Formats: sequence, C-alpha cells, structure tokens
Amino acid sequence: IYIADPLAGQGQGFGIGVIIMAKLSMKKNLSSMQVLKTLQVLLQGNYTMQELIQILNANEKDAIFNNSVISKYINTCRYCRFDIPKIHNKYFVASLPFGMELDNGEIDLLENIQHQVRNDMTSRSNKLFDKFLEKINRYSNKKISRVEKDTYRFTAELFESAIRDKRKIKLMFKTRVEMVCIPLKIVENKGKTFFHVFYKTRERMIAAERVSGLEITGQKYVHNFNDQVVVYSLDGALATRYSLRENEQLVQREKNGKIVISNRGETKEILFSRLLRYDKHCEILNPKVYREEFKQILDEAIKNYEEA
Repeated sequence: IYIADPLAGQGQGFGIGVIIMAKLSMKKNLSSMQVLKTLQVLLQGNYTMQELIQILNANEKDAIFNNSVISKYINTCRYCRFDIPKIHNKYFVASLPFGMELDNGEIDLLENIQHQVRNDMTSRSNKLFDKFLEKINRYSNKKISRVEKDTYRFTAELFESAIRDKRKIKLMFKTRVEMVCIPLKIVENKGKTFFHVFYKTRERMIAAERVSGLEITGQKYVHNFNDQVVVYSLDGALATRYSLRENEQLVQREKNGKIVISNRGETKEILFSRLLRYDKHCEILNPKVYREEFKQILDEAIKNYEEA
C-alpha cells in the first residue's frame, strides 16, 4: 500500500505505506489466531456461549472475547465447512472437512472393542472409552453412536443435527436389522424415550431401548411433512375440567356442554393412547382415516375383552 503525503519527495510516503501494511497484516493474523483458538476449545467439548467466553478469556490479558466476536469466529469455521451446530444451547463440532476415512470393518472393530470394555472393565474405563468414541465421531467421516444410557446425550445431538442438516439416519437395532429413515423429533412419553421417524410411507415411534446404534448418512431429504390436525370432541364432566395442551385450540363449545378441540402435530400413537383413556366421552371427528383407525382399535379391544 502506498500513500502519498507532502513529504513524498523525501521518501516519507513509502514509510507510511509500509507501517499501514504491517498493521493490516498484524490485524489479519490476530483474527486468524483467535478463530483457531475458538476452534481448539470447541474441539475439546460442548460449551454454551457463556462457557466459551469464560474459557477463551481465561488466557488473555484483556477480555477480548464476547458473544458477538465468538459468533463471528464460529461462522468463519462454518464457512470453512466445519459442522458446528448449536443444540440444547451448546455449540459442538459435529464433523470436520478433513475427517478420517473409516470403513465398515474399522467401525465393526470399534464396536467389538466397546463390547469388551462394557463387559470386562470398570465404570471409569467405560467413561474413558466413551470419551474416546466421542472424539472418533468428531474426527471421522462417519458419525455413528452406540445408543446406551451413558452415550445417549451424544446420540440425541446426532439425531437433532441430522434434522437440522436434513439428512437421513440409519438406526441399527439390537436384532441386527437396519433402518434408513428420516428423523422427525425425539419424544419423551411415560418415562421412555422414542425416536420419531418417517420410514417408507408412514411415521413410526422407535423406542430408544430397541436401538443399538445411530448413524447420520450422506443422503439428503426434502421435508414435505405437514403437521397433522386432528379434531375431536369431549363431553360430560371431562369436557368441563379438560385443560388444553399447548398444541391444541378450542374450536367450539356446544350448548349441551360438549367441546370440540383441534390438535396439531401430536404424534398419533401418543394422541391415541391419551384419547383411549377418555373412553366413551371422546370421539375423533377428523381426519377420516384417524377416525376409522381409532374405531378399529376400540372394536378390537372390545372383541378381545369379550373373548377373555
């Protein structure tokens, strides 16, 4: 950079240009170093923004890291194809643009080693091996996680990361069956955890306890699902004391005390399980296919009761 000044004839202008160039270069290199520092911390674990600010400023003379600065550095890493989602208010590195190439044989070997650790080693060794697997997941080309109590948090993060990136997942069952499906959401019901997925032509609720592993595939999907609206009525004392869920609206209140409710987006299996408890005081009005299926469940229940 050359900036002329009144003393240019004496060579002073060139000197100013060199100084400005050096300052720009220093500023550019400093920003690059701060990006690398941010990435280094993210590679060590999953942190909230406040935790990142605290950790990064701990080694600085002045508090130079703040929410805005760190967000800018994280976006720089994302631009360089580092996958850094924010899940449960925490940032973590899900994959690197230069991940290790693991083939199926190597993954099988890791799973066999994990099986031996689970059965023959101490709980401390199990925790250490889980941390090792988490690092492998972070640095490898295949994001795969065993669905177990100790590693469920990371598995849930992978599931939600797949939803965010619109990528299909592969669920591996303990029966060695595999299912490539579209992830929808994680559902908690009656103390149990379910993976709500779309498989072939219908939605399914897969109990986490049935699954041994989860892998994010390279297949993208187009999300064309509309939240299903189910309309049903309640009568009697139930209608008087019923409290609407956050995904429900009161459509109509009739003179005889009956109320009509619209329910949007609740998983069919969970909704049916709840409505069945209301017995004769509940009637599904729409959609027709739900009404017929609900009626069939009631008929089969009555038939089984009569046979018993």
